[in-house]
Amino acid sequence: MKQEINLGDYASYIGRPRQDLITPALILDLDIARENIANMAAYMHSVPAKLRPHIKVHKSPELGRMQMEAGESIGLTTATVWEAVVMVRGGIDDILVANEVVGEEKIRTLAELARESHIIVAIDDAQNAEDLSSAALKAGSPLGVLIDLDVGMERCGVRTKEEALRLAEHVSKLGGLRFEGMMGYEGHCMLEPDADQRVIKAHAAMDKLMETVDFLAQAGFASNIVSGGGTGTYNITGAQPRLTELQAGSYVVMDAFHAQLVPGFPVALTVLGTVISRQGKRVVLDSGRKAIGSELGLPRLKDVPATTAGIAEEHMLVDVESGSPVKVGDRLEVVSGYGPTTVNLHDVYYVVEYD
Repeated sequence: MKQEINLGDYASYIGRPRQDLITPALILDLDIARENIANMAAYMHSVPAKLRPHIKVHKSPELGRMQMEAGESIGLTTATVWEAVVMVRGGIDDILVANEVVGEEKIRTLAELARESHIIVAIDDAQNAEDLSSAALKAGSPLGVLIDLDVGMERCGVRTKEEALRLAEHVSKLGGLRFEGMMGYEGHCMLEPDADQRVIKAHAAMDKLMETVDFLAQAGFASNIVSGGGTGTYNITGAQPRLTELQAGSYVVMDAFHAQLVPGFPVALTVLGTVISRQGKRVVLDSGRKAIGSELGLPRLKDVPATTAGIAEEHMLVDVESGSPVKVGDRLEVVSGYGPTTVNLHDVYYVVEYD
């Protein structure tokens, strides 16, 4: 049986030192997050595109509003309907669900959400478009749609410009839907460790997207929105002069994976762990896979020279220098390998802010 969350238990830690927290604990350094938000807003001021930050990493309306208030942001991006609901309830009324939404309950929820906000959703299937249309008409709230184009990730998205055109033509015959443009997410480029190759691959992905945008425009379907990008390619895709919206999001909190790709955004998100064993150089913390994401890279200790040796369900294994003073009972902060899945494992942030 799942234990009910008592928010009072968390509130009792307000104002106490971080070293008092029961571990593992998710810590957000708000000052660093603000710095990252300001840095991205400054960059976006230098390019034609606007920012529509992806909140799948932080899932927080408060951070979402901070991103909006920093300027250069026109709305938020989510991965799921439920994230969109939370953002709208948190006061943000322009949302792109950058994913295909399938299933009666989720589609109905999306259509009803559009009664109180501007909602756009990605599509790559004619039947799905019909289901969205039916729900939108029933709810009396039109939905915007972006045709999702596979630009190399081989995940969702139509594969060719001809398929994109057929889908646009189909959407034009359906009530309750507005064709708003195209989306092409080049997430595969962020897995490329070589910076020069990452640029080449990202440019190729955007070339395919723009070719399809032009193909649809020639047939009478102009794209008011051309959306793509992420933190790992923000300074490549974001500089594409025809991109209108950049979906970067992880820059707010950062993690070990993204930090190796793009400089200039310090880590604001850590997991506090307790050393539960030390045998020689091997140190074991209580922050394993159930507390910290490692999908795109191993987590690492913050501010302590060490090499991560592995991660298990309840344990993180690191090797420290022979003379390291780290001992059983010490509290150490860990930078996650991947931020979005780390946040997903916790109920709350413990927010640190300095006067």
